[in-house]
Amino acid sequence: MSEISLRFDMRASPQGVSHQRLYAAALEMAVYAEQNGFHSITFSEHHGVDDGYLPSPIVFAAAIAGLTKQLRLDFKAIIAPLHDPLRLAEDLAVLDQISGGRVQATLAGGYNPREFVMFGKLLGDRGAYMEDVIGILTAAWTGEPFQYRGETVRVTPLPVQRPRIPLMMGGSSLAAARRAGRLADGFVTHREDLYAVYAGEARKAGKAPVPFAESCPGFIHITKDPEAAWKLIAPHALQEMNSYGQWIAESGSDGRFKLVSSIEELKASGGYVIVTPDEAVALARQFKNITLHPLMGGLDPEIGWQSLRLFVDEVLPALQVNEARPGG
Repeated sequence: MSEISLRFDMRASPQGVSHQRLYAAALEMAVYAEQNGFHSITFSEHHGVDDGYLPSPIVFAAAIAGLTKQLRLDFKAIIAPLHDPLRLAEDLAVLDQISGGRVQATLAGGYNPREFVMFGKLLGDRGAYMEDVIGILTAAWTGEPFQYRGETVRVTPLPVQRPRIPLMMGGSSLAAARRAGRLADGFVTHREDLYAVYAGEARKAGKAPVPFAESCPGFIHITKDPEAAWKLIAPHALQEMNSYGQWIAESGSDGRFKLVSSIEELKASGGYVIVTPDEAVALARQFKNITLHPLMGGLDPEIGWQSLRLFVDEVLPALQVNEARPGG
């Protein structure tokens, strides 16, 4: 059966519900997800965004860790150049302790110039930083003294996971793919051609990369009435798509989002899918990993809950029956 995850980025709609209500709903949804066999919670990070995009994913993950026992805490992604590496090592180690060893982190170089200005960093330095960061984290998580910026330093406590927390890299460039092959435990990208570059570099480094897995749509909503649901969800989806699309266009980078001017273009992108329970079963059988984004763009939590409950009540049982069949 596919691995099922929830994703939260905590964006709010200008005319929608408050951040306080969204965060409260996310915590409740995380507990519900664990009770129903979900695999992980995925957290995203951006800064200085008008809609309050989640800027402190490690803090948020710690709250979820305190309410759950088994869900993996999966960062996709931490914008590594915006973090002090020693503090990042400490915070992730403490989170791994709190959660009993459930942390997995994808590190990305970032692409939004405004965030780098906000933190007094240079976008042009991100490649060099990414070259260094996994080495720094790895040294920090030995618990032994090591050299950092000309000083002998030591990070304690250690993470629960040994030899360290799994560290992936994400990106959409050749440089990022090659860097991940040499340094990371995996590579997160939507492009199969870049994944092939990563896999080649990883094999050269003596690693055994897993096969490329096509990403599921970024937003999947389950409903008995897709046409009515589109009317409620489309404004939020357009807001999200165009926000990401604007960042990508301004930075000249590559991504799954683009600027669109209509619901028809949004639907044609394939990134936003509203389906019946039966259609959701077929979709879940198509992909290795399925991620639900129930509060996308600041959706009213009740809309998200309706989809989430339909998934648990009608989609998951069908998937489990299929898995239980011989050869299923």
